[in-house]
Amino acid sequence: MDMKLEVVVLPVSDVDRAKDFYRRLGWREDADFPGADGFRVIQLTPPGSAASVIFGNKVSGAEPGSARGLHLIVPDIEKAHAELAERGVAIGEIFHDADGVFHHANGEKEVAGPDPERRSYSSFAAFSDPDGNEWVLQEITTRLPGRQWPAVSTSYDNAAELAEALRRAAAAHGEHEKQLGQEDADWPSWYAQHMVDEQK
Repeated sequence: MDMKLEVVVLPVSDVDRAKDFYRRLGWREDADFPGADGFRVIQLTPPGSAASVIFGNKVSGAEPGSARGLHLIVPDIEKAHAELAERGVAIGEIFHDADGVFHHANGEKEVAGPDPERRSYSSFAAFSDPDGNEWVLQEITTRLPGRQWPAVSTSYDNAAELAEALRRAAAAHGEHEKQLGQEDADWPSWYAQHMVDEQK
C-alpha cells in the first residue's frame, strides 16, 4: 500500500499575509476554500513537489510559527538561494554542518558556506515565513542507493502521446520478431516492458 506524503499543515496567524508570502515564492495556488463560521482552507504547492502545504482559519490548533525544520530539496543550493533572495525573501546564508551528516538544531556546528566537497545532502540555507515557520533548503544532486522507491507505473499525458508510444513500440516489436524469426505470442508483455524502459 503506497503512503505518499500529501500535505503539511502550517499554523499561521494572518491567512492572507501567508498566502501572499508563499505565492511570492512561486508556489502554485491549488485552493482557497471558504467555509461556514469563518473556516477557510488554502493549499499551495512548491514547484516540482508532490506534497503541498495547507493553512487557513480554524485549520490548525498549533501555535502560529511553531513549524520547524520543513525541508525543501533543491538541485543547486546557490541558485535556489539567489532566486529566493530575488523574490524578496530574507534567507540566511548557505551553510553546512561540521560533522557532515545532517545539520544540528539551533545553528550548533553550523559552518558558513556550502559543503566543501559539495556532497549531496550536505548544504543548507534557512528562511522563515512571516509567522516564523522555518523552512530549510537542502541540496540533493544525487540520491544515495536505496533512497528512491522503484517506479511501479508508466503514464502518458494524453491519448495522442500514448498512441505515438504504441507506434514506436510496434515498430520496435517488428524488429524484435525479425530477430526471433517467428511471431511473439506474448507481445503485450514485450510492449509493456519496451514502453516502461523508453519512459525511464
